[in-house]
Amino acid sequence: MPTRSEALARLARVPGDDADGLHRAASAAMAQGCHEEVRTRLLPAVAEHHPDHAGLWQMLALACRGLGESAEATRAFARAAELRPGDPLLAHSIARTTLEGGGEAVALFEKAVALAPGDGSVRLGRAAAQLAEGKADQARDDLARLLAQAPGWLEGHAAYANLTAIAAPDEDPMATIDLALASYPGETVLLQQAIAMAMNARDYARAAALVARGLGRDPALRRLEAVCAAELGRDAEAREIFGRLPAATTASEAIWELRNLVRLGRYQESAALLERHFSGDVRTLWPYRALVWRLTGDPRWEWLEGDDRLIATYDIAGELGDIAELAECLRDLHRRSGQHIDQSVRGGSQTDGNLLIRSEEPIRRLRRALLGAVREHVAQLPPAIDGHPTLVDEREPLRIAGSWSVRLVDSGFHVDHVHPQGWFSSAFYVALPEKEKGPAFSEDGRAGWLSFGENRELVPNLEAFRWVEPRAGTLALFPSITWHGTRPFGRGERMTVAFDIALPR
Repeated sequence: MPTRSEALARLARVPGDDADGLHRAASAAMAQGCHEEVRTRLLPAVAEHHPDHAGLWQMLALACRGLGESAEATRAFARAAELRPGDPLLAHSIARTTLEGGGEAVALFEKAVALAPGDGSVRLGRAAAQLAEGKADQARDDLARLLAQAPGWLEGHAAYANLTAIAAPDEDPMATIDLALASYPGETVLLQQAIAMAMNARDYARAAALVARGLGRDPALRRLEAVCAAELGRDAEAREIFGRLPAATTASEAIWELRNLVRLGRYQESAALLERHFSGDVRTLWPYRALVWRLTGDPRWEWLEGDDRLIATYDIAGELGDIAELAECLRDLHRRSGQHIDQSVRGGSQTDGNLLIRSEEPIRRLRRALLGAVREHVAQLPPAIDGHPTLVDEREPLRIAGSWSVRLVDSGFHVDHVHPQGWFSSAFYVALPEKEKGPAFSEDGRAGWLSFGENRELVPNLEAFRWVEPRAGTLALFPSITWHGTRPFGRGERMTVAFDIALPR
């Protein structure tokens, strides 16, 4: 694969009348995240030389989508579809970008379903569109009916669970996979999916019961037995089971054992475990290194998180126009949202989809202001340090990997968590409750504050190393691997926008 600079040089060299060469060069540049450059190159090419080249219109649409320009992407996909009528991928793409932009997309997904009835991703897209249009019950009914016909559709079970958590929190999110297991009790893949779903929902009692059900025929579940025992507070029992298992070989296996050791206060053993080499996504270990290094007084914590420039706040209220207009736009989205099954929100709702690629003007203004602050933050960072997970050498392109809004009410909060797949994460404060007085609300005067470095689940007495006081119109930026959470507050509404910046290639 060519480097970023090589891909861009190749894209610049291709003559404008060479459609196939442009398509190949644009594809290579897209693989390097060069969405802006591809759009800039292809816009005049399709207008002047290749107005009837469906592939170039499709590539232009993908570049626009990568830039978060949903409306422009939809128009380009629509032109490609005019040139290739009946293409199921293009029909799906139009429906998807319409949904991402905030438009009504159920009818468009119905067309895509008709062209690709066996494509599960199209069915899941239709369910997301139904949720966005206030038809969550229909979405759940449609998925339940499909899952009755295809009980092995694992992604469908997960989607049904999340929809249920959002729209019908008093109902069982695992109803469909329970029915599938009742019909096919010997299906190991179904059982593994059910366990994963229960753990994702932090329902460790249910996960433990499922593990016990499968232990007789799958000894590999013994590690999950230990995990469930630990997460249910039976740490000594979990330690005994972990002690009889082979040493962890992957980062994901190591994390569960680390959590158990930290809860037991066995910090030196935790540190020793972190020194081993593991396969898998080792980036997920950095938050635990930070935690254990602080607990053991390891000077490497200063190297990892000690520089004050890693965390900063930016006042961007002046760039947004009327922040009350933004707040009302977000409240409208929250009226159709709920609490996702696998997120850190407690006592509130979280919007579905990638918020900052929606087409509403208040959100577009917000996106421009947020990215401007991110550029300012990245520009003031210390120089790159070899091996550091945040102070990396390559710092472009700046790409939003995901974004959402959270609305907390009456003592709502975020549990301590991390976003290890991101580079930088954020909290932008849109609306805040009035400050309340007294120990029932203040917790040392920090009700609703954003804390860094705490993990109250594993180490309740470890204090934060940094705090941010929420202020409307202010953006906090911090490394995605840093533990963060919020204090509960009293009465009122606390509404934020959050996003992750992807780790640059």
